[in-house]
Order: sequence, then C-alpha cells, then structure tokens
Amino acid sequence: MRHDKAMLVIELARRLAASAEGLTLDEMAREMRVGRRTAERMRDAVLMLFPAVEEVSDPPSKRWRIRGGLSAFEQAPSATELLELSKAAQGLRAAGEPGRAAALEGLERKLKSAMRSTTLNRLAPDLEALVRAETIAVQAGPRPSADEAVLTTIRGAVLAQQPLGFTYSRPGAEARRRSVAPCGVMFGRANYLVAADRETGRIQTFRLDRMSAVEAQDGMAPAPADFDLSVFASQSFGIYQDEIEDVVLEVSPSGAAEARAWRWHPTQVIEDRDDGGVVVRFRASGMRELAWHLFTWGDQVTIVAPQRLKAVMAGELAAAQRALEGV
Repeated sequence: MRHDKAMLVIELARRLAASAEGLTLDEMAREMRVGRRTAERMRDAVLMLFPAVEEVSDPPSKRWRIRGGLSAFEQAPSATELLELSKAAQGLRAAGEPGRAAALEGLERKLKSAMRSTTLNRLAPDLEALVRAETIAVQAGPRPSADEAVLTTIRGAVLAQQPLGFTYSRPGAEARRRSVAPCGVMFGRANYLVAADRETGRIQTFRLDRMSAVEAQDGMAPAPADFDLSVFASQSFGIYQDEIEDVVLEVSPSGAAEARAWRWHPTQVIEDRDDGGVVVRFRASGMRELAWHLFTWGDQVTIVAPQRLKAVMAGELAAAQRALEGV
C-alpha cells in the first residue's frame, strides 16, 4: 500500500473513532472526498488493521465506529497541527479574547502531555522554528468581549434549554431587563448572543459586552425547532440582521482580480463583464456593514442594487463629510 493511501486509511480510522454514532459508507466517502467504491476499500482496510471496529445497524444503512479511541501512536499530532493550534490561541489572545485563548492553550498542553517523549522531542525543533516564522497580523477594529463567566452561563442555558435573563444596555437607550430563549453565540469583530424573544419568537442579537447580570432562569425555553445558527449567520453580510435583499455590485477591471478572489458572501455569484470587470451578486441583510466594507474599495465598486444600500452609503458619506468639515 502506498504511503499516501496508508495515511488516508489512518485518517478514516481517526474519524470513525471520533464519531459517537459511527459513519455510513456515504458519509465516509463525503468526509474523505472519495467515491463510494474507494470508501468501501478504505473501510475494508480499516477493518483489517483495527479489530476494535464495530458495525452498527441503522436501517436502512449500516454504520461503523471505533469505540475506546485509538492509541497515542495512531493519534500523535503533527508539527503543523500543533502550530495551527498555537496560532489560533495566539490570534484569540491578540484580539482580546483571553478566556478562549486559555482554553486552546490548555488543549495544547494536554495534547503535548499525552504524547510520547520521543515523539515530542522529534517535533520540538520543527515546531519552534515554525512558531518563530509565523505570526498573526492584528487588524484595526473593535475588540470583542467574551467574559468567561458570561459564556459559561450562556452555554449552560443552551445545553439545558433554560431561559436566559440579563440586563441589556445600548448607547442612548435605557437599560432593560430581558428574558430570552438562547440559541447560540456568534464570534467575530464583536461577539453576540443569538436568542429568540420569549413572547414573539423573533430571533435577535445581543452584544455580549452590553449584557450584565446574566443568569439562567427556571423553566424551559428551547430554541425554535427550525432554527439553524449557521444559516442565520450566513444571511447577513456581517452581524446585523435586517431585511434580506438582492445585492448587485459592479467591479471595475482594476479590481476584478481581487474581487474574484474575495469571499463576499456564502451565496455569491461572480460574472465576468466584457470590459474585464466583474458583477458580484448575493442575497444578504446588513446593508450598513456592507456599506462600511465598500468604502475600502474606493471607486472600484459601483452599487447597482438594492436602492437601500445606495441610500445607506449616501448617508454614511454625508456623515463622513460632516465630520471632515468639523475638523
């Protein structure tokens, strides 16, 4: 068996050991990015090499899993994997997220402590060299706040499907006590609780740094059965959620190459123009955040639609002009 094929078989074994319910053949093929016949051959190889594989009946399919995990030899991380873990922790700490950074740093220590000393000694020189050679570039922007006690309370309420109570303060508005059904947390330039209003069922976002006196309340308050946090997050250009609209942007030839490589939105479609430029289309809410982003493109981007985005951009330009005149 060739070296790369052996690595694929070991990787499949790791995935079977990491799945509590096991994987079907179709799931193996999808996760390993191979055809079903190849997945069958890989499964058979895993069955020969790992006697602990279990076959689980799940009509109309079958699942396979490895209970009890794999040995330290089979699970030893590579220098690149440890480097990415270290960089992720470094990025969180640099962005003002010490609690989340500490969690990853703790995981890194546990992984290293579980490794054989010979393996760790072999990886140490490469890991040290890579850590010195790579770093995280901290960009200007708001510093997100994720108080560890607040996150712990939110996560506990989500798992227990309990109501979450807190006092919410916004600039220019009186602080208000809220009680919601927590759905999850979105991390980004600012960190937000996503929750359903207990009276209307409307999904709303709340900045974590504006929440105080956070506590889980008695009773049951599950998230709406049809709610999907990933889908909700992908609807907006940024974080703010409002009406979803069809966005059409024309990018000049000078910015076309960058626009093709840019991730505008999960629903984006990019079309070439005869003059060398491109047209970018996607459906999203969050017109204000999109307008802020379009400032960075200067005259390379023209807003075709929607009209509301044009109005928001005009308003932001007017505000910037007033601020400039006041200097």
